[in-house]
Amino acid sequence: MDQSRIRNFCIIAHIDHGKSTLADRMLELTGTIPKRQMAEQVLDQMDLERERGITIKAAAVRMTYAASDGLSYELNLIDTPGHVDFTYEVSRALAAAEAAVLVVDASQGIEAQTLANVNMALEQDITVIPVVNKIDLPAAEPERVAQEMVEVIGFGREDVLFVSAKEGTGVPELLEAIVQRVPPPAGDPAAPLRALIFDSKYDSYKGVIAYVRVVDGEVVPRGKLRLVATRRALEPLEVGTFQPSFSPTDGLTTGEVGYVATGLKTVRDCRVGDTLTLADAPIDSPLPGYEPAKPMVFAGLYPAHSEEYDILRDALEKLQLNDSALSYQPESSVALGPGFRAGFLGLLHMDIVQERLEREYEVNLLATSPNVEYRVLRTNGEETAVDSPADLPDPSEIEEIREPWMNVSLITPERHIGAMMELVTGRRGDFVRMDYLDHGPAVRQGDRRVLLEYRMPLSEMLVDFYDLVKSRTQGYASMDYSFSHWEPERLVRLDVLVNGVPVDALSLLVHGDKAQQQGRALVEKLRSLIPRQLFEVPIQAAIGGRIVARETVRALRKNVLAKCYGGDVTRKRKLLEKQKAGKKRMKRVGNVDIPQEAFMALLRIGK
Repeated sequence: MDQSRIRNFCIIAHIDHGKSTLADRMLELTGTIPKRQMAEQVLDQMDLERERGITIKAAAVRMTYAASDGLSYELNLIDTPGHVDFTYEVSRALAAAEAAVLVVDASQGIEAQTLANVNMALEQDITVIPVVNKIDLPAAEPERVAQEMVEVIGFGREDVLFVSAKEGTGVPELLEAIVQRVPPPAGDPAAPLRALIFDSKYDSYKGVIAYVRVVDGEVVPRGKLRLVATRRALEPLEVGTFQPSFSPTDGLTTGEVGYVATGLKTVRDCRVGDTLTLADAPIDSPLPGYEPAKPMVFAGLYPAHSEEYDILRDALEKLQLNDSALSYQPESSVALGPGFRAGFLGLLHMDIVQERLEREYEVNLLATSPNVEYRVLRTNGEETAVDSPADLPDPSEIEEIREPWMNVSLITPERHIGAMMELVTGRRGDFVRMDYLDHGPAVRQGDRRVLLEYRMPLSEMLVDFYDLVKSRTQGYASMDYSFSHWEPERLVRLDVLVNGVPVDALSLLVHGDKAQQQGRALVEKLRSLIPRQLFEVPIQAAIGGRIVARETVRALRKNVLAKCYGGDVTRKRKLLEKQKAGKKRMKRVGNVDIPQEAFMALLRIGK
């Protein structure tokens, strides 16, 4: 295809605003997928994506479109996720495209993630095409939402397009706008090959499959290539495009998006963000690549059976290739044995990784409670990063502990402002500013939408904050967050002792003011989860050497007096004393198994 007739673009939007459905209609209208093979959310190919109704992985596809000028154009589309935890997928897609189609729901209007995605697109300096979707809904207000996009983001009113992705209304006009407004890719076909790896996956037969955007030169099958960062040479087994399944071709030219089956069996050799070049004529300057995604949430992942440790290690290695935001390193727990300390972008990301490990790699997992990373300033002036309470130095060596604070944006109807302010300030949040998004007489009192900006600790957002934001606003609020700064706080380690033995996997770092309250809630929850033994099991929460809460799991007791029917009372006492001595000995040597539900209980403790 002639370079001037190639268009690379991605679709960005808030969750549930219709990105994947719009991609379906484009595939249908361009004839990329025959009607008999069409299904809903074609590009969401993972079972998890279909079950949850969300996009987790960005997906690429090539379409051929016959425009009104009589010419045929090659459209390379990348469909992106909408959830804040998968923002890094969106940023990678934007780096591989010249334009973004910004989709906004005609009934919901601009939401928190809409603004975050627009800012990312503007930072990449690419063309943004504004689209108001779902105009077929009874509650749709397309004109109001279009005006909102003009006032809040700054688009021209004539640039906004109206579509119904479900019914196909306005989609042909959108395809025409993409052809007219999106610039063709820059790049020199005669220059040495430079191709950006924007994603990858592992295949047991073809090895590492790199998803590439060719910036200069061309990729030809059987031509020897080299990865710039790792200096690894390779000969591709297959080169092709996404239709949306893998479709082999004779090569990829400048500006095209496709894949290269590298044949590499070692995952570390092929990294996302690396540059692919020719082995015979390597380039001096690699492409900028990507900033590595910074994990925000950390948890321990342990195999349910210690003999499955190697299986878990291999599964994590392969999954990391497909999900570059996942980081992990080996660790060992007294309670759970050998495992890994893994870093995630958020709780949804953590949940998806756990489920993918269990489904795709058949690993039985135990996951500890999530923590955030803290910065500990020691008395000798050193600063160390701590993402597990077990790694916290001795209190005598600590000068101060700094925790991460986030910039939080909440968009909510005016009538729910009080509920939102109460929720955030109860989680140690600091108010920054408030703006009204809706203006004019057409908006009813109480329905005007407000942008609230706060700063608050990430640890306070971990557990159930997003759920409470939704429930307290009847589902109308939306949220986005980004890192702000490190703040010194009075934090203490809350240890849990089961039968007098500290369980390191249940330890927490909590704010000093909430430590006793959280310790009480934790031991009460654990009492109902830890199975009863033949001896009493005390469960204690401790800060340093001080016990702040205690509950006891009562012993299972055999009725040793069942065969005594009258007679001398000393005989009964003798039997009871014998039972008591046996239980005491058992308590000293007995081992208490802690079920996975106990670790998950930390997620469900009400604040």
